[in-house]
Amino acid sequence: MNLNQLKSNFTEDLSGFFPPEEIQSFFNWLAESYLGYSRFEVSVHSEEKISAATKAKFSEALQRLQRHEPIQYIIGETEFYGLPFKVTPATLVPRPETEELVDWILSDVRLENTKQDNPSTPHTLLDIGTGSGCIAVSLAKNVVNTQVSALDISTEALKIATKNALLNEVEVNFFQTDILKTETLPQQYTIIVSNPPYVREMEKKQMQGNVLKHEPETALFVSNEDPLLFYRAIAILAKNHLTPNGTLYFEINEYLSKEMQQLVEQLGFTEVELKKDVFGKFRMLKCRQQISV
Repeated sequence: MNLNQLKSNFTEDLSGFFPPEEIQSFFNWLAESYLGYSRFEVSVHSEEKISAATKAKFSEALQRLQRHEPIQYIIGETEFYGLPFKVTPATLVPRPETEELVDWILSDVRLENTKQDNPSTPHTLLDIGTGSGCIAVSLAKNVVNTQVSALDISTEALKIATKNALLNEVEVNFFQTDILKTETLPQQYTIIVSNPPYVREMEKKQMQGNVLKHEPETALFVSNEDPLLFYRAIAILAKNHLTPNGTLYFEINEYLSKEMQQLVEQLGFTEVELKKDVFGKFRMLKCRQQISV
């Protein structure tokens, strides 16, 4: 069997499961991972004979895709903010809207440094519920003179996050904490950011099967009765552990933006700002620690 035949069989066996463009994308991801070929090189090497070992890899991937397992878990990696990240079923697959959150933070930091005429103003940053470490690692990679820490309740997620910090050659202080059971954090921070669980149980029916079946539920879902549970706990901790004028950033549920604004305002945060994602939905919030006078 040559590469062209492999691609043809792969496409046929997945037809009915996914749209043609998505199947093409899956094959390209696998070809790059298993063969080291770009999409162009797949065409160039179309007549190349495929080994039994490689055929077996594609066959296993095909079966997993038919079970709607995310392609990122199958190849064990993904890209986030232009950087490579390892992912497993112990971590969420990083989303594009989280990239937008990272970009917002970086833009604010650069703007602040420009105003202060100091391109290397020191920052202490904490990422709460780090998962794969995508937020913490991306910020550590792109902000100079910054001490980055990150926490998660999952030991398995922290193992992956640690690998991702090493992979991207950055230093991040990872530690395990149940944010709902802690009353203190190790130090004061100029920036705290979190993308906590925020999908209500009632919203499950809107989600794709590959997410529901394969991604960690504890990192996704909250009860219908108290959907802001994690935000409240994190915001209260932030009140005690943000430096004066420090900033708190959240990725939020698009349906609960008003409730989120009310929550942080009631806790005494100021300069509350909601931000829309590329699809025009309110998916991010930032606010500042009120300066005592």
